[in-house]
Formats: sequence, structure tokens, C-alpha cells
Amino acid sequence: MYRRLSARERRFVVVPLISLVLSFVLYCREYLNGSIPTKSVPNIASSAFGRVDPQPVCIPSTSGKPDVLLPHTYRDDGLLEVNPDGGHPIHELIELANARWRSKLTRASKTLDDAVREYVRRYKRRPPKGFDKWYEIVSCRTRQGLINVRSRWQYVQENNVQLPDEYDQIYKDIEPFWGYHPLDLQELQNEQELHTDTFTLGLNETDQLEILAVSFSPSTNDWNPYDLLVGARSIIELLRDVEQDLPPFRAVISPHDNPSLLSDYEVKKIALDAASSKTYMDTDSIAIGSPHGWLSGCSPTSPARQKSPEKFSKRKSFIYDHRKAMDPCLHPNLLENIGEFLAHENPSPSHRMLPRFAYCATLLHHDIQIPTLIAWVDDILPRSHDPEWDQKLDERLAWRGSNTGMWHAPNTRWQEAQRARLVDLANELNGTVKVLLSSSPEDVRVGQGIEIPKGKINPSVFDIAFAGDPVGCHEETCPELRQRYEWRKRQGSEETGHFKYILDVDGNAWSSRFKRLITSNSLIFKATVYPEWLAALSSG
Repeated sequence: MYRRLSARERRFVVVPLISLVLSFVLYCREYLNGSIPTKSVPNIASSAFGRVDPQPVCIPSTSGKPDVLLPHTYRDDGLLEVNPDGGHPIHELIELANARWRSKLTRASKTLDDAVREYVRRYKRRPPKGFDKWYEIVSCRTRQGLINVRSRWQYVQENNVQLPDEYDQIYKDIEPFWGYHPLDLQELQNEQELHTDTFTLGLNETDQLEILAVSFSPSTNDWNPYDLLVGARSIIELLRDVEQDLPPFRAVISPHDNPSLLSDYEVKKIALDAASSKTYMDTDSIAIGSPHGWLSGCSPTSPARQKSPEKFSKRKSFIYDHRKAMDPCLHPNLLENIGEFLAHENPSPSHRMLPRFAYCATLLHHDIQIPTLIAWVDDILPRSHDPEWDQKLDERLAWRGSNTGMWHAPNTRWQEAQRARLVDLANELNGTVKVLLSSSPEDVRVGQGIEIPKGKINPSVFDIAFAGDPVGCHEETCPELRQRYEWRKRQGSEETGHFKYILDVDGNAWSSRFKRLITSNSLIFKATVYPEWLAALSSG
């Protein structure tokens, strides 16, 4: 059964959601009224996954400690390359993240005037229509149907809204559409409402939120395609308390997990250039260039388009900029080991920027991301299932999940997709792996790392396996999967609550379990190529 969302759930997502809607509507209404070589992302597990049973080979040498620790290299592709004569980078990265967070909190606006100035400073345009109402007044419907009106900044203070200025993801998604003439954009909007497997959300004739149109293909399986509308009902529930303040709008939304609008870099650049200069692009004069498959979304000067050979450093590397680290234009090797890209090896880009919303997008797509509460939890209940950090007994990194990510068949590259590679890597017993020990003080050189047999370290730091039975597989491949992997029991919140470290990894698309995981007292490792709508809230 569909449950009514709590006030805390609505608060967390309603600010970015309503701002996204207002930004989108503002464009349509007011303008109509005239107004380095890339390298692989490293496995950093060995620097943070807890204890390893002591072996003679694990004793690091502290000789050669320099008087002054040397700096690590922060590369343009989002990776920190380890300098053996520097300290362990995890200490530096933690300090950097804390400093960014403190800075974000310190500079957060305290008044509406502050918020307007900050918006103009960041985005080089005035806030959308309704910004003042949203920030000054919030209307809350009580259970008795009464309307309570309160000062927005009082609301911010009462509900401890710490980040009232964060619209970076909305800005990135919406900005190209400022380069379209409103009539051209309206024509594209009308076309999208007829696109198969979409639904249109907006205000009806009586100014109530409603699903205005549905365009689903008939199901060829034993499931009802209208079950995909659970996301629509979630969005409507989020906006109920402010629907009286919304202007007329129609938003076309994809109900699927995956994004679907691959960008053409040249088209997107033309749109962004027009938006920046406050002009409109000529949609009839756009020259269609040669197709480049997934690389169509990359700049011609990017490492991916330059076809620079992949060079893997012998030095360890850590991620310091998650967004850059998940960019296939900077890291083209991602195109060879992520199911989203492997499943469609030579896709054609869209030669227009299409105004369609989706639950996620990679940096090669231009789907407009929308907040969703799918798989949302307000807290881990019962609380006994999530002990405090010091009371969690298992120091291994844990993951259980299905073999989702792409179709598993004799003619697909499923062995190279993210979940298959994860389970293979974590359970490999042959060979050795170089490890940077994390037990050293901050003022001790980290060194080159030491070689540890995988047969010793992997069982000590990983509890990673597929769960249940094979899914998404051809009749010839399902038995192969069943034989190749150990299929363990699924883990509920009580079982996962014992682990200090938990991994969240993409499946068919974005992982909906991330919010539940970060609500827990465990440390979450996130592996994804989908920058979620909430990512900008946590970055500096």
C-alpha cells in the first residue's frame, strides 16, 4: 500500500523539487510573455576497511621518513595520485571534506536578500518567479485541512534547513533550455508528451496536481505498466502542500530507472552559449556532425574524443572529486565496465535538447533530474537493527544484491559490468594486491605500499556476494551464472546493521538504497556514474 510521507521526508526533497519546477516554469511563462591522461579509478578499500589479521608480510618499514612530508598530486580528472613521500592521503581527504562542509555551512544565506544575492552570484541570473514567496512564506496544510502561514526563514530555522542556497544540479540541468526560443521549447514539450513510456504531471483546470497524460507501451510481460506511476504519486504527495502556489505547468517524466537522452556535445554547447549571451539558438541551422556513439556527449578536446591511450599509473590513487571521477569523457574506461554503457555500445545522440525529466542521468545525458522518494526511509527501524559505530562487530565491507546492470546473454558483455566485476574482485584468491596501511600516524610517510596475498586480505575485508537467484539472464546464461557464483541469502537491515562498512553500487541505473544506507551508523562507500539530485548538497 502507498503510505503518506512524513513531514521530515517532505522537507528534505521539497526545496529542490519546487525550485526545479519553478525554474522550469519561469522559462516557459515569462519569456512567452515577452519579457591529463586518464587512469583507472582505484580500489581504495585497502586504506579504510579495518583490521587485517597480522602477517609478517604486513609489517611496514618506517625507514626513510622525510623531515617534511611531500604533497600528493591532485589531477584534473578528479583523482589524487599518491606521493609515497607524503602522509596517508585519507587523513588529508577527510580534512579537506570537513573544511568544505564547514565553509558551505558558514556561507549559507540567513535572509531572503542574502539568498537572492547568492543566487545571482552563482548563476548569473535573477532567481525564478516565486522565489520570494517560497523563501518568505510557506503554507502548511494541517490534518484538519487548515492552512498555517509562516515566515520562510522562521521555517528554515525551526526545521534546521542548513543549505538554503544549493541549486547547482537544477541549474546544470535547466541552463541549456534558456538557449531555446520559448515557442521552440513549447513545441518540443508537446512532442515529448506523446513519447512512448512517459507520463505528464501538472496542474489541471482547477489548479490541482494531477497526472495529465500517460503514454505507455502495452506490456508484453505479466506486469502492469501502470505500476510505474508510483513515482508520479510520490511527486504529487511531495508538492501537495504548495500546489496553491504553483503556476500552470506540464512536466514530461520518464518512469524508468535509466536515463534516455544522450547529449550531442555540439548541440548542447550551442544551447549553453545562447543561454549565456541571453539569445536563442537557431534550431533550423544546427549542423549534424558525424556520430560518435557514447563519445557524442564529450568535447572534441576531451581525453575520450582524443582517443588518448589509457595509461595506468603504478602509484595508488584516491578520488577527491566524485563528479569528475564518474565522467566518461575524462575516464573513457568507464564505457567498458559499466552496464549502462555496455548495454548500448553505439547509441545515437539526440540532436535537440529535449525537456524531459528522469530519476537519474549520467554526465553524458541531459535528462532533467527530479527528486524521488523511491525506497526512502526516514530512519532505520527498529533502532536495534542499527547499533552505534563502536558496537558494530563486523569490520568487513558488506554488499548483497542481484546481478542487475544489463542483460546477461551469450552475446552481451555482462562479465565486464560493474556488479559482476565487483563480486569477482572481492572473491579473488589468486595473486597479490598492493596495500597502503591506514594505521600509520598522519606525520609518517605512506610509502609505496606492501604486497599482500589476495587469499589473505580479500576474505578479511570483504563480505560481498550475489543474493537470491540469477535475474535478467538468457536461458543459456542463467545456469552459467548459477555455477560461476556463490548465491547467498539476502540480508535485511538486522544483518547489515552489524557491518561497519557497506558498499552501494549501481544496478540497472542509480541505486535507490543510498538514502537508507546513509541514514545508518555505518560508513557507506558509493560507486556510481549517476550524480544524484542530492549530490550537490554534500559537496563543497
